[in-house]
Amino acid sequence: MQFARGAWKILVAIKDGLVLIAMLLFFMALYAALSATPNSGAVSNGALLLDLNGVIVEQPTAPTLEQFLTGGNEGGVREYRLRDVVRAIDASVTDERVEAIVLDLGGFLGAGQTSLTDIGDALAKAKKAGKPIYAFANFYSDDSYQLAAHASEVWMDPTGGIIFQGPGGNRLYYKGLIDQLGVTANIYRVGTYKSAVEPYLRADQSPEAKEASAALYAVLWDRWQAQVKKARPQAMIAAFAEDPARLITAAGGDYAKLAQEQKLVDKIGDKVAFDRFVAAKVGEDSNPSPDSFNAIDYDDYVAANPIETDGAAIGVITVAGEIVGGNGGPGTAASGRISEQIYKALEEEDIKALVVRVDSPGGSVFGSEEIRLAVLDAKKRDLPVVISMGDVAASGGYWIAAAGDHIMAEPDTITGSIGIFAVLPSFEKALSKWGVTADGVQSTPLSGEPDFVGGFGDDLNIVLQAGVENGYQDFLKLVSESRGKTLEEVDRIGQGRVWDGGTARQLGLVDSFGGIEEALAEAAKRAGLAEGDYHAQYLEASPKFNWLPISGLPFVKREVAPVTSLVGWVARQQKASFANALDTASKLMASEDMQALCLECGEASMARAKVGEINLFHLLRSYSPLPAPR
Repeated sequence: MQFARGAWKILVAIKDGLVLIAMLLFFMALYAALSATPNSGAVSNGALLLDLNGVIVEQPTAPTLEQFLTGGNEGGVREYRLRDVVRAIDASVTDERVEAIVLDLGGFLGAGQTSLTDIGDALAKAKKAGKPIYAFANFYSDDSYQLAAHASEVWMDPTGGIIFQGPGGNRLYYKGLIDQLGVTANIYRVGTYKSAVEPYLRADQSPEAKEASAALYAVLWDRWQAQVKKARPQAMIAAFAEDPARLITAAGGDYAKLAQEQKLVDKIGDKVAFDRFVAAKVGEDSNPSPDSFNAIDYDDYVAANPIETDGAAIGVITVAGEIVGGNGGPGTAASGRISEQIYKALEEEDIKALVVRVDSPGGSVFGSEEIRLAVLDAKKRDLPVVISMGDVAASGGYWIAAAGDHIMAEPDTITGSIGIFAVLPSFEKALSKWGVTADGVQSTPLSGEPDFVGGFGDDLNIVLQAGVENGYQDFLKLVSESRGKTLEEVDRIGQGRVWDGGTARQLGLVDSFGGIEEALAEAAKRAGLAEGDYHAQYLEASPKFNWLPISGLPFVKREVAPVTSLVGWVARQQKASFANALDTASKLMASEDMQALCLECGEASMARAKVGEINLFHLLRSYSPLPAPR
């Protein structure tokens, strides 16, 4: 009896402890939510501060509870929604309270080239309307400089620097490693240019993959230079990009001096000097620090300028990130969640047309088809469907896009990659080195398959390859029917090859150029709506408070340690490449579905890939003195 009483007291104590912990977590979350909520009423005169401390994406990932409570400082990177950034800049054009726009790019980690072009176009409009733009960073690279080029004055820290990489670079190939480890990568694919699986088949890049990548990167690099040159004609981009070693050596290693000589920056000065400069233009902050200026907080300003709701509603569905099956949150294009949003909108929302915004390198064939079928059901309700491609809409992303009545892309969009593959590992070679073998009796040729210990049988390999080839034929057929081409024509431009938006339009994979605004206008025209008599209604899950994860809180504050020198940039790139290689290998070998996925597309343009690289930094930080992003 005494033992029972003691046990009961322990259970009660545990219960009370759990209740206290739950209450503590609840109030912590409540305090964090209240303190993080933007205050639209706080907007006053000053400079709109675009402190882009992270990456720009089509759809931010929902933060986990840990990130929400801690501010996301442990390996987390803030993701800025593209449409919010553009809307804030557009709103500033006619807002007399905004006296200038400040681009603080010290912690900017980048975006896709199409996204950067959209933001650059908005900055150009603001500048033309008379809004001065001032940019500052310790260190500039391709993405940050593409935005800074639009500034009225570009500042750089005296100890900083500039480097232009251009698209491209090396990928890791694992063939030699997996042979040494005794792992067999059982690969099934269709497409001459479907190079996603080459790291497991070869020790180098195939000539076909090199040809496709070289053509794509040449177009992207030419357009990047043209856009920067248009924004800042005096900048000597080509000479600096083509022979940086000679120029830096001639400058005696003085990066700041070289940047000014090449007219890449206007002023050399630290952050304190920059803040004082801006304060002289827009007024000093009321805080004691004399170095700060009257700044309009980005989150407050976005909250003060919500999306307009006048006119008829055009639904917008976002397919952003790698396509997977199931009901995952934003950050991946979970087919169950997206298709459910489409069906819910068809039943409950009074929408006149549908725009499907695709910013995805593809992924699961099953998930791609599930979303495509939901889009086709919208068309059966006589709703016009317009596809709007973002930075990338390839493989499974194009699988979905083929369902649209009209496909719009931008010249820098990466699309195509019509091909299928699957990767499944087996370990018969590795285990045999330790004396482990497999044997048994089969009642059919597929009994016991897949045999990860004894190796895949010939019959299973034939069956799996046939399934992949059938999936490719399905891909060709749906593209053929939607684009009015023969199967042979689609096969010639398919084969897993990746195309830029301009070439894709010439090939008939895309109907016209334009961004999301042009896609909305096209959808409105097809729905018979008067010009301007419509608004975008984004069909997304409403923000909810869930313990894991907390959805829809793009304003959660996160900090990224800025790159302050060329050495720091090299160290960060090194860690990012290693982290990305680990992430890519684990994803490919762990896939549970046939894949219509374009890995090279992610390397070329997707900001989400950059988020993945940075989020893996905390795994590697002990190997470098460079501070991990916070």
